[in-house]
Amino acid sequence: MKYYLIVGEASGDLHASNLMKALKQEDPQAEFRFFGGDLMTAVGGTRVRHYKDLAYMGFIPVLLHLRTIFRNMDFCKQDIVAWQPDVLILVDYPGFNLKIAEYVKRHTSVPVYYYISPKIWAWKEYRIKNIKRDVDELFSILPFEVDFFQKHQYPIHYIGNPCVDAVEAFRSENQEGFTEFISCNHLKDKPIIALLAGSRKQEIKDNLIRMMEAAKMFPDYQFVVAGAPGIEPSFYQSYMNEDAEIVFGQTYRLLQHAKAALVTSGTATLETALFRVPQVVCYYTAAGRLVSFLRRHILKVKYISLVNLIADREVVKELVADGMTVKNIQAELKKLLAETPEQKAMLDGYDRIIQILGKAGASERAAQEILRCLNKKK
Repeated sequence: MKYYLIVGEASGDLHASNLMKALKQEDPQAEFRFFGGDLMTAVGGTRVRHYKDLAYMGFIPVLLHLRTIFRNMDFCKQDIVAWQPDVLILVDYPGFNLKIAEYVKRHTSVPVYYYISPKIWAWKEYRIKNIKRDVDELFSILPFEVDFFQKHQYPIHYIGNPCVDAVEAFRSENQEGFTEFISCNHLKDKPIIALLAGSRKQEIKDNLIRMMEAAKMFPDYQFVVAGAPGIEPSFYQSYMNEDAEIVFGQTYRLLQHAKAALVTSGTATLETALFRVPQVVCYYTAAGRLVSFLRRHILKVKYISLVNLIADREVVKELVADGMTVKNIQAELKKLLAETPEQKAMLDGYDRIIQILGKAGASERAAQEILRCLNKKK
């Protein structure tokens, strides 16, 4: 079969690449065409655009790049129609993907599947109408989404979480020691605090400079940044301390050896939990007081990190908007660098989350369910 996939960020590239591998196992004749990244490209097929050409975040960056965004959207629509895939698989990235879904549903007979649901349970719940109208099947990786969509009379498929697969596979294949890791990356012989400051330039700019300022309180540790795919090393230098280091393409290796982490909200918070690394969630935004007000009164959920959302309670501390200050980062991080009650409670919370998510095999289950749904409609 012919599969057309669209992702808009690094985490989508990772999960879509694993899904593609699983689809190839189930369907040896699988052909792929996609908007994606390097990991998807390594699996095979034709990459039409790199996701970094789509990844604009925040009102001003989006406004400045509207022409590029619309041009890519128009090209994507035409490309799907021309290629006539057996299925269109959308991966998260709702602002772009739901527009594509609407067009494809109106103008073609190509079935539209959504892998990794848009987070409409957090805000923009009205998008459920678009999903029910334009998406044939939805595959969820978060257990609490099942109840949300059932409430809207829209059945979905929960297939487990691919982060569990990715972390488990990495840990089984990588047994290197701390000495080997620091030697390979020319790092100091000090305990590591990992900095995962986001995958987009605006996120990195807003968060990393404050993380670096907080780092000055911890001279006995070395701070190592996980460089995001598609972001040039020179971009980071404007926001880093002289003694901080950066590694690219090694986020899991970094987490495997980290004593703690400062993490911008997203998939990275869950990956950090699966490695059982104590973390502080740090997400700065401009106009912090306004954003905090909107968060309290507009968002439909109490938390922004996947860790807390899955647990349905505060397992990790979230420093968001005006709460993301250097002083607060230092205070929360200090609690996690020794065997404190706060550290133990967090690790116990991680274990509970791992239990809730279930066993590995999400990508394989998703591929099997996708093919089952496609074959059922033939």
